[in-house]
Amino acid sequence: MNRLLFKAENGFATGFGAPGEQGQQARDRTAVVGLRIFLAVVSSFFLLFLIAFIARSQIADWQPLTESVAPLSRTGLLWLNTLVLVMGSLGLQWGRVAAGQGLRGESLAGLVFGGICALAFIAGQLWLWRTFVARGYGFSANPANSFFFLLTGLHGLHLLGGLVAWGRTLWRYGRGLPLAQLESSLSLCAIYWHYLLALWLLLFAVLTSSPETYRAIAALCGLR
Repeated sequence: MNRLLFKAENGFATGFGAPGEQGQQARDRTAVVGLRIFLAVVSSFFLLFLIAFIARSQIADWQPLTESVAPLSRTGLLWLNTLVLVMGSLGLQWGRVAAGQGLRGESLAGLVFGGICALAFIAGQLWLWRTFVARGYGFSANPANSFFFLLTGLHGLHLLGGLVAWGRTLWRYGRGLPLAQLESSLSLCAIYWHYLLALWLLLFAVLTSSPETYRAIAALCGLR
């Protein structure tokens, strides 16, 4: 009887592994699946808005934002914001790799740098919106303006949502949790930042395209 109890206890300890570790792995897998589903939903959401954007651009009252006097005739600030977002994505990837190598200080530095870049990007977008309004291109001035504020604003809101997860991960670093428990959160933040960067590059390309490009896309999609 004692021998059987010993085998059962030993099998639980060695065959099944530490319960806490297994639970953490299960939670990590669930979080990854949840993030993938969320990103799929967000992608569908933005795709619908982009289709509406292209369809609306074919109506006569559309005033392109890329004309010589329009705000997007010069895209310097947009390029600067893009560079900041790229740096933030690279920073989080750096932190993700460092966490995998057991480098706590480097992983924390990457996390902090990525968050700072995200905040700088949002500040740059706010400045760009202010420039639009100052030049008479407010939200309701014409349909192109409305879509610009809508698409960039939704992207900014998703980035703010990412900063909530970023702040939670930073708080867990401050509590001194083991790096093994932080690696998954940092990895999810990095994946989300990479996704938002890819989404921003798509929005950048669409918003700064010419009316001829919109007509070609509309014809290709059967929207004309």
